[in-house]
Amino acid sequence: MKNAITGALAALLLAGPVWPAAANETTVFTATLGEKDAPGAELSTLQMRELVRSGGAIILDTRSRLEFDAGHIPGAVQIAGAPDALIAQALKLTGNDKTRPLALYCNGPYCRASRVFAQRLIANGFSQVSRYQLGIPVWRALGGPVAIEASGVARIVKGDRTAVLIDARAVELFAKGSLPGAISAPADDVVSGKLKKIELPEDDFNRRIILFGADAGQARKLADFMSRRPWHNVSFFNGTFEEMQTIVKESAR
Repeated sequence: MKNAITGALAALLLAGPVWPAAANETTVFTATLGEKDAPGAELSTLQMRELVRSGGAIILDTRSRLEFDAGHIPGAVQIAGAPDALIAQALKLTGNDKTRPLALYCNGPYCRASRVFAQRLIANGFSQVSRYQLGIPVWRALGGPVAIEASGVARIVKGDRTAVLIDARAVELFAKGSLPGAISAPADDVVSGKLKKIELPEDDFNRRIILFGADAGQARKLADFMSRRPWHNVSFFNGTFEEMQTIVKESAR
């Protein structure tokens, strides 16, 4: 049985990313909450992915800095504080252009932070406000890439001994030295199919997995490939390998 499971997982790793159905079809990727009296348009996961890809809106993460650093939608800007300060931050980000598209999100259907902030933005004259109210939990569950910052990595390295670190750099760089306990999975080899299987844990698909590379782009490349894999607690480090080394060394003290 174990060999059968391993073979199935290997097949998943060989398959390329498959994106969901078209936006006019009803799927989990095109669903929204359908809230009554929702402030601003509601975004589906598919629409949010397109905004991340195209840069078609300023994406605002309305959670706390600690939550943002632990994992956020790539390209998002963290924004929080008193009501007047929030509006001032939004004006700065938009260059005082209240017609700039803004896309807000927070911690999912039961989090009201993005809803409340959207109401304030609209009341202050911002005309292109939308919300991904499904939030970061659903984004993760549906394979959306998640970026993690230095302080988030430090907290995980210190407090979660089950976390898995994956090095997306080339094999020869890994051989010269990596992080303690890290697994080698070169992004180029994985995406091309040269590497047939990543040695990931199969006992708990909710284990934290942090991808890092020579830079954030290399780690993101592997994260995008992992988006259709059963491991759904995956984040890529939004920095360089040297920065990652420093974080791990300091966390071990």
